[in-house]
Amino acid sequence: MAGSCFHAFRLRRSKSKPFTIPSSSKTRFNSDMENMEKRRFDSLESWSMILDSENVEAWEASKEDQEEWTADLSQLFIGNKFASGAHSRIYRGIYKQRAVAVKMVRIPTQNEETRALLEQQFKSEVALLSRLFHPNIVQFIAACKRPPVYCIITEYMSQGNLRMYLNKKEPYSLSTETILRLALDISRGMEYLHSQGVIHRDLKSNNLLLNDEMRVKVADFGTSCLETQCRETKGNKGTYRWMAPEMIKEKSYTRKVDVYSFGIVLWELTTALLPFQGMTPVQAAFAVAEKNERPPLPASCQPALAHLIKRCWAANPSKRPDFSYIVSALEKYDECVKEGLPLTSHPGLVSRNVILERLKGCVSMSSSIPVHA
Repeated sequence: MAGSCFHAFRLRRSKSKPFTIPSSSKTRFNSDMENMEKRRFDSLESWSMILDSENVEAWEASKEDQEEWTADLSQLFIGNKFASGAHSRIYRGIYKQRAVAVKMVRIPTQNEETRALLEQQFKSEVALLSRLFHPNIVQFIAACKRPPVYCIITEYMSQGNLRMYLNKKEPYSLSTETILRLALDISRGMEYLHSQGVIHRDLKSNNLLLNDEMRVKVADFGTSCLETQCRETKGNKGTYRWMAPEMIKEKSYTRKVDVYSFGIVLWELTTALLPFQGMTPVQAAFAVAEKNERPPLPASCQPALAHLIKRCWAANPSKRPDFSYIVSALEKYDECVKEGLPLTSHPGLVSRNVILERLKGCVSMSSSIPVHA
């Protein structure tokens, strides 16, 4: 199994000796070193060198440095790379005879700010993933810290991410049944995540993975945080096309930022299109935050789904439903589809607020409450 396709994971310790740099040249030297380091780690050969080093014994962590999630590197074999980012690469792998995905993060030594940020993201992602257990959350297996590379090992999701899946589809081609199945997987995963006090902060189609059975699992918790600690962070997190207006404006926010992002993902499922297509990410952020714009809902969209999408991406976070409500609504929509009924005809879809309004004096004959986007 670990033949020509997979290589044992090994890390090489540098044996180069330190040398003195004149103080007048340090700034330029650091910049040059940073560029050299980036080029070195961006080359395929350098990554292969790190992975194929036979000096693993020298890198074995001491007992006091080991965590319960620390990977046994002698059991890890690396295959082909299938994704990459600015500081990371994701490989197929085998860990203890199980197919896995190995996310490797390169920690720069020259840029202190970037180094601190990436180390914090790694620490946060491992801390969160290692305590989450749900069929719609990608399963954490192990991790390791071996500077200059850290790695996180998770279950392998063979069908890629939801954005890749949608890119292969014709616009508006997904059936209502498929939309509901995928949306239920996502909302159930998010309902669980929020029940654990975690805000994802970067919910988008790229971070939703599909397995062999075409079930969706929420992934990538690098920017996630505990709700009790999120208020301590500054700036916006996530990706502009899916980002809630309050986060774009760097205002205080709650778990409802994930509900907004889910509204955008649900729009993606109904259209198979990229949100704010034709705009740059910054233009999309400006349109959302300053003009209160949203992606256009197609006339073909089921009225019940359109209503739910509008509620999810409401400008006022308090108008957005919780994921427990979203799961319940989608389950009832799914029942309608299976029974061959229109989505809007199910009696259980009348919201509690509407019922209360009807009972208040029984004056109005209106059966709905206006929703403000």
